[in-house]
This record gives sequence, structure tokens and C-alpha cells, in this order.
Amino acid sequence: MARMLKTGALALVALVSLLLGSSQAFAGMDRSAIVGLLCGTGSHAVMQGADEMLANLPTASPADLDWARAVVQAFSRRTLRCGGGGVGYIATSGGLIDAARLEASPPVSSVLRSPFPNLRTRAALDRLTAAIAVLNAPAPEARLAAVGILASHSDLIPPALAEAALKRTRNPRVAEALRGLIVLQRLHAPDIGQRVAAIRAMSENATSRTENELKSLRADPVYAANPRVAAALDHGIAHVRLWVQVGAVLSLLYNGVSAGSVLFMSAIGLSIIFGLMGVINLAQGELLMVGAYATYSVQQIIRMIAPGYISLYPVVAIPVVFILTGLLGILIEWTVIRHLYRRPLMTLLATWGISLLLINLVRVFFGTQNLEFDTPPYLTGGVAVVGDFFITWNHLAAIVFAVGAFTATLALLRFTSIGLFIRGVTQNRDMAGCIGISTRRVDMLAFGFGAGLAGLGGLALSPIYNVNPTMGTGFIIDSFMVVVLGGVGSLIGTAVAALGIGLVDVGIEPFYGAVAAKVIALLLIILIIQWRPEGLVAARGRR
Repeated sequence: MARMLKTGALALVALVSLLLGSSQAFAGMDRSAIVGLLCGTGSHAVMQGADEMLANLPTASPADLDWARAVVQAFSRRTLRCGGGGVGYIATSGGLIDAARLEASPPVSSVLRSPFPNLRTRAALDRLTAAIAVLNAPAPEARLAAVGILASHSDLIPPALAEAALKRTRNPRVAEALRGLIVLQRLHAPDIGQRVAAIRAMSENATSRTENELKSLRADPVYAANPRVAAALDHGIAHVRLWVQVGAVLSLLYNGVSAGSVLFMSAIGLSIIFGLMGVINLAQGELLMVGAYATYSVQQIIRMIAPGYISLYPVVAIPVVFILTGLLGILIEWTVIRHLYRRPLMTLLATWGISLLLINLVRVFFGTQNLEFDTPPYLTGGVAVVGDFFITWNHLAAIVFAVGAFTATLALLRFTSIGLFIRGVTQNRDMAGCIGISTRRVDMLAFGFGAGLAGLGGLALSPIYNVNPTMGTGFIIDSFMVVVLGGVGSLIGTAVAALGIGLVDVGIEPFYGAVAAKVIALLLIILIIQWRPEGLVAARGRR
């Protein structure tokens, strides 16, 4: 008897545990009731079911979220089948499954209908899909996209939804987007204190978009009627406008320095060649183009032999491009330029012919179309600093590359024997030859070094500009302007002139256009040369 009582007690405990477990599994959502509403005959019932599901999402278990996604997808794809009494099924390739339990259903003899989502219910289903994705989508990009959808309907989303999603996420970008969504929701809160706090939180993100949003709220009679809210909006607008202006100034400076770094990389090699030998090298732009195509070739080789390291091709290309274009420059100097030093006009025509030859050779081997470069992950995107000022990694890399090239070249010229020879030949060629310096050898090495620097300029430009056979022609005139303005043979002057022209172009272009910016920059260069014919920083030499 005692054994029977004990066995019965254990069975009762097991039954209670089973019932409690099943009730806990469905504690978050009343699945049958929601399916019944979704299978209702009118759009009002469907909207009620969607609202019921949306209200329960913040506290839903992972199983309930999976169930909600399956039902919403079935409704959207018109695979939801509804029978009498609000019973729903989902049509699959293997047959019908029960919509409330997602289990195989026995054969159904009654006629089933497929509810059709109209525009109103379609919008509700889209919000539901985004709300479910915010809570448990595996990819951060999917959650970010879902937050963007919910942000446009922030007044229709339960406040607890964004807070629950914020607790579950570990991605900083998703977390930031969710905080912004919470702020938007609190703007519609009935409590004035929450609205003021939300306005202050919005003001911390000082961008032009935030300024426009605050201005639209200030123009809304609902917000303007309350003195506390109106004062918070006025203070927030003034605060955001100030930092937006600061960001605009910083953005102008950053873009100017970026443009200046590009000009410097295109002119640094010409500064050495023109300053040392007085050779007007019209093929300098094509040497830059050869560097860009050499970078592309390195990328293609790495893609074939080691595709897993394709993101490192810019680093691998640095020595390859410098050596290849440097050897090409030495070949040009040895075969053509060396025989024309006393004939400047013939040098001009010869380098022009070399530029045409290089352009057509590239057209034969690579075609005329723009090349496609893989942008490494470390060169994509950027970071917001203040206001609308956004530092992009590719332009920052160009600036850092230009600074590195300038530092390395300056160190070579100042602290090495070959640099000493180059400076000696630049200051007084005849005297340098009299003391035993081989001016011909120095000319050859300097031409090769200048060509190698031009090739590195093409490498730096490849992620930013269109790479095609005629890309060099767009830089040769600007390069000569930079060299002449900075001072022939002066590396520091070239850097100063490149930064100055870049800042002038970027500062004028938004107001008067690109053509007017070029014209005004050219007029300023003419005026400066009239004032200082030797350039901004004249190279030391003997007259």
C-alpha cells in the first residue's frame, strides 16, 4: 500500500511538472489566441493579433521568437491556411503543420482559406518582422537594418522592445542605434521630464540630421506649447548648430589636407627630377599611372596564389611598385634623357613621346576600361568625430602614406651619402663634378628615385581615383604648378605648396564649382610667383 502511494505521488509530481513546463513554454505568448486573431475575417482582427504579438516580444523566449518569425513569414508569403474556429496551419512542402505548435498536423477535411495581407496589415507585418530581427537576428547588419525600420515607426513600438534588444546585443554599432531608437520613443512619452531628457540626449549627437529633427520638433505645436520642452529644444538646436559648424571647419581642413597629400604624391618625384636636372618630364604622370597598374598586377597575382591574403596587397605592392617604376625611370634616363640634357626642347618632346608610348602600351595589355580594386577592410568606412566631420580610412591612409614618403625622402636627402651627392649636384653641378662626384650616375639614380616616388603616388591613388591609361594626364599640370610654386628642388616647398593648393581647391569648390576653384588657384599661384619668383621655399644654390 505504501509503495502504491509513493508511486502515485511521484506520478502526480511528474504530471504537475509537465503541466508547469508546458505552461511556461507558452507563458510569453498565447499562441492559439494570436493565430485565431490572425485568421480572423477582418483586418481589425489581424491588426489586433499583430499588436498582441508585438506587445509580447520584449519578454518572449527564444522559442516564442522563432515561432513568431515562422508565423509572420507564413502570413507574408501567403502560406498561412485558416480553418474554422480560428485554427491555423502553415503550408510546407511536406504538408500542413499546426501554426500554434509548429508540429505536423493530421489530415484536415475542412476547406482552408489563405488570408491576404492588405496595405495596412502589410505595414504591421513589416514592423513585426523588424522587431523580431532586432531581438534575435544573428547578423549585426540585419539588426541595424531592422532598427532603421523601427525608427520610422518609433511611436508604434513598445518602449520595452528596444530596451530588451539593447540588453541582448553585444555589437557597439547596434547598441548605439538602439539607444537612438529609445531616445526617439521617449520623445513621444507623456511625461514632460522624459521628453526633456530625450531632447538632451538627442543634442549629444550633434549632426545636421539632428539639427533638422530638433527644428521640426520646435515647429510642432505639441512640443512648442510646453515651456520646458520649448526651452530644451532651443538650447539643443543652438548646441548642435555650434558643433555642426565646428565639424564643417574640420571637414574642410581634412579634405584639404587629403587633396594636398594626393597632389604631393603626384609632384614629389617631379620635384626631384625637375629640381636636380632641370628636365621637364612630361611622362611623370604616366609613371604614376604605371605605379597604379603595377599595384593592380600585384593584387591579381596575390588573388591567384594566395587569395586568403588579398587584403594585404597594398602593403606587398609598396616595394614592388617602387622598384619597378624606379627601374623604368632609370631605363628612360639611360636611353633617352641622358643624350638630351643640353637640348631642353628636345627633352620636352621626347618625354611627351614616352608618355604616349606608355599610355598605348597599357591600352594594349590592360585595355581602356577602369580597373577594379579590392578595397581592404582596413581602408573601408571611417569614424565620426564631431558634427558631420567623418574621417574616412582610405583618405587617412593617403595622408599617412604621403607623410611617410615625405619623411623617408627627406631623410634620404639629408642623412645619406647619395642624398649628399644629390644636394651637391643640385646646388652646383660643375663644382660637384670637379670634386669627383659622378654627375651622370647621380642623374640616373635621381631620375630612378623620382620615378619610383611617382609609382608610389599611383599606389596611393589607386583606392581613391579611377585607374585607367589616361589617369596621369590629369596630374601632370597640377604637379608642375606645385613644384614651381613650392620652389624648384625644394622638398619642403613642394609639401607646403601641395597643402596650400589642396586647401584652396577644397575651400572654393563648394561655393563656385570645380572649374572656378582651379582658375582662382591658378591666379593665386601667378600672384605668388610674381612676388616670389623662386617659389615659397627656394632651394639653396650658387648663382
